[in-house]
Amino acid sequence: MRVVIAGQGYVGLPLAVRAAEVGHEVVGYDVDTVRIGRLTGGDSYVEDIPAERLRAALDSGRYRPSLDAADCAGFDVAVITVPTPLRDGVPDLSYVEACSEMLGGHLRPGALVVLESTTYPGTTEEVVGPILEKASGLTVGADFALGFSPERIDPGNPTWNLVNTPKVVSGTDEASLKRVKEFYDTVVETTVTVSSMREAELAKLIENTFRHVNIALVNEMAMISHDLGIDVWQAIDAASTKPFGFMKFTPGPGVGGHCLPIDPSYLSWRVQRALGQSFRFVDLANDINNHMPDYVVRRLTAALNSRQRSVSGSRILLLGLAYKKNTGDARESPAVRVVQLLRQMGAEVRVADPHVVEAVHGADDLTMVTADAAELRAADAVVLLADHDEFDYDLIGREARCLLDTRRRLSGPTVEVI
Repeated sequence: MRVVIAGQGYVGLPLAVRAAEVGHEVVGYDVDTVRIGRLTGGDSYVEDIPAERLRAALDSGRYRPSLDAADCAGFDVAVITVPTPLRDGVPDLSYVEACSEMLGGHLRPGALVVLESTTYPGTTEEVVGPILEKASGLTVGADFALGFSPERIDPGNPTWNLVNTPKVVSGTDEASLKRVKEFYDTVVETTVTVSSMREAELAKLIENTFRHVNIALVNEMAMISHDLGIDVWQAIDAASTKPFGFMKFTPGPGVGGHCLPIDPSYLSWRVQRALGQSFRFVDLANDINNHMPDYVVRRLTAALNSRQRSVSGSRILLLGLAYKKNTGDARESPAVRVVQLLRQMGAEVRVADPHVVEAVHGADDLTMVTADAAELRAADAVVLLADHDEFDYDLIGREARCLLDTRRRLSGPTVEVI
């Protein structure tokens, strides 16, 4: 089939490459000139797609990155994987809307359009469908198929990937569902059908809200336990020995990526708008997780004070700018907030992250360094924010004079763990 994957980020690029590998003719469309330039040159910025795999897809002739919307013409299947950010607490569907309008201009009878971007229940039916109909003059169901299949990409996960993670699929009607399932059956091992697109949209938000709330719970536990003089990490390990009724979550500097800082708020916004009710669990989880970077800075301030130093004028080395280990994904990373707070307090901030290669919104003019012995010794304090496997933890433990570990990766007389 001729397939268009609109959006070539952490979701769209793996899907585009996989679709090409199984034999589809794929156009990877994106409006980011830097991304398309890198992809055309065989340079991948997504860890899940090594450069050699990208180059093989390019060499096959079945994958073509493009900035030109005209290259999307004639598609059999189009998948929308563009961002759905929040703007002042309100869902911003402008990327989805613009992409839908563009695809609608190239929509032919018999084609299929699938939304993968995470959003509130009702988006595919109420927003995407009408835009496609208006732009094409065709009718959903009667003339073309429409569906929703939530992305489940976990960047850097060595076990679960696009192919072996079960894929939830849905359609606007039975015929559309059949088309959606047939397409994804060619690229993943298992598909899971649900009866409507709203259930599929809600399923994704349930997954992310579950994680968001439980991370907030252990983050608040960590703050309380520190004040009580209790090792929360040891307590979590002990609780994890229970073989039923418990799932392990661990504290950290906050949440990042697209899923947790944003997606539960989509559901909260929808509940408030549709029902006039607040989603209290999400609101509380947002409050706790959003303020974890502030807590990290408070703990760092206290650690420096105990050594007769202030944050102002101190040289602070942050290890990790990504929101999680072993990935370059810095979207909504709590590390960005830590950088901003420390700069406001007058610190000289330096950052080491071997994975982050793209510019990070909100963290301009960063001094990026390598976490070598000289850099560690020169720092008044070191903060571990993302515990990448590439970091030399023995070296860090030896050379750092004052170290705040938000991931429980280190131990020793100079180390404090949140």
